[in-house]
Amino acid sequence: MKSASRPALLALGLIVTGVCHAQGLEQPERDSGFVPKPAVNATRAMIVTANPHATATGLQVLREGGSATDAAIAAVLALNVVEPQSSGLGGGAFALSLDARSGRIVAWDGRETAPAAVDENLFVTPNGEEMAFFDAVLGGRSVGVPGLARLLADMHVREGRLPWARLFEPAIDLAEKGFEVSPRLHRLIQADGFLRRDGAARAFFFDEAGQPLAVGTRLRNPPLAAVLRELATSGADAFYFGAIADDIVAAARAQPNAGMLAGEDLAAYRVVQREALCGPYRRWQVCGMPPPSSGGGTVLSILGMLQRFPLAELAPESVFPTHLFAEAGRLAYADRDAWYGDPQMMRVAPSALLDAGYLEARAGQIPLDVSAGHVEPGRPAGTAANRAQIELEQPATTHVSVVDPDGNAVALTASIENAFGSRRMVRGFLLNNHLTDFSFRPADERGPHPNRVGPGRRPRSSMAPTLVFDAGGRLHAVLGSPGGSQIINYVAATLVGVLDWGLAPDAVLARPHAGSRNGPTEVEQGEAGAAIAHRLQLFGHRTVLGELTSGIGLIVRAPDGWRGAADPRREGTAAGF
Repeated sequence: MKSASRPALLALGLIVTGVCHAQGLEQPERDSGFVPKPAVNATRAMIVTANPHATATGLQVLREGGSATDAAIAAVLALNVVEPQSSGLGGGAFALSLDARSGRIVAWDGRETAPAAVDENLFVTPNGEEMAFFDAVLGGRSVGVPGLARLLADMHVREGRLPWARLFEPAIDLAEKGFEVSPRLHRLIQADGFLRRDGAARAFFFDEAGQPLAVGTRLRNPPLAAVLRELATSGADAFYFGAIADDIVAAARAQPNAGMLAGEDLAAYRVVQREALCGPYRRWQVCGMPPPSSGGGTVLSILGMLQRFPLAELAPESVFPTHLFAEAGRLAYADRDAWYGDPQMMRVAPSALLDAGYLEARAGQIPLDVSAGHVEPGRPAGTAANRAQIELEQPATTHVSVVDPDGNAVALTASIENAFGSRRMVRGFLLNNHLTDFSFRPADERGPHPNRVGPGRRPRSSMAPTLVFDAGGRLHAVLGSPGGSQIINYVAATLVGVLDWGLAPDAVLARPHAGSRNGPTEVEQGEAGAAIAHRLQLFGHRTVLGELTSGIGLIVRAPDGWRGAADPRREGTAAGF
């Protein structure tokens, strides 16, 4: 199918912009909730994390001669201390690492696994109905085998330079001496209605009067410091065997809503090194995570469909590119929901979903003048359509982007799933609820779902750590974000801003979010978002305004080195030298 003509697209973009200006909808100032964060320039190395403590930790490791992997490990450990609600030893992670000398990319799968004792009816009630989400989340039922500790250890063996124990020192120091509770952490504690149910979590996050810890309160975590010391001394085995493992199992199997995690599950856990999922976008090569993450493939799917449209010739502030982006998102998310899961359960290979001819045909379904509303999944070669099933995936996640002086890079996204995970706390860290990323309904009239629960399986994720290379094979960008299933849209939109429009990193991250997950078109609330939503309605979009709290960490090559930027919606920072 031929691409739409460039004059026609430009005309549409100008017409829509003109209509909106005629109605007095000038671009307003950005959301007042943002904290402006100018991009940081550096000539040799750069790190962006979700918290200033973690950024400072990673930067110091880089200054000491540590690799990008060393810096990422130290930063992630620090984040467990200062962002306990988002990630940590009780959860898992995905990472992409680049060895600059060989050019090799490793996709590290540290995703949680389901215990051996579960079956596909884990989240089905006795009367055959799907459990309510929080009925499934709260307690040990939702706890998968944590993968983060093993992931960090395996990455260090292959890519680390500094001693393993050295990377733990900053996090141990933060846990022992404490840090001041930030406004964001205070608000999250205050807003959570379930955290008090767990005795350990209640004692940690609330004061003696039962109130959420006030902003500025010094929060110390001696039990976590002790765990970190044990891991620093004895390695990751100390987490998966022995007393720590026993306590994790006990917490997960405790009532109410006891889980099925066993010591044998922890002992059997393995990180998987996979091939990165890479594909072309114009003159760039974009690499992301393969299954069980749907992030890399769905980002590439969106970009592959947008490839037929000359976005660089359209004004970034025009609503027409946003319309195209949302429509490509509908199609990509429909395929994601139908086909992605644990790679052993998928009936469709990612290569079939990313085939150029298939994506060209999918892109041909994008209407230029009206929203499609809701679309059905496509049928890659040799398949029958499956029901698109949109499932909850919560945004309690964090991201680290690093480039070291030798050009090695790491994009690492870690998570415990829902904010505060399963609300089960053990030895100073929270256990994940990642099993709720599986499909609650194991099958429908069209057959078994590829993301159904099963022993040892890894639930589908949307985490999308991403590396971008130029036509000469040089690293151009490192990025990723928290945000649950919205991560895919956040990362894809950032890539469009950087690669099509050449926007500066901080300018890209300050743009209001807008996209679709094959439902309504979601637009970031605020004056700017309201204006975008109104303009999208001219295309027939059913828009919903809401909080789209990304946490993108972005590093982009500059003529004299690197430019890094942290998302203005969270408390992250960028730093380099």
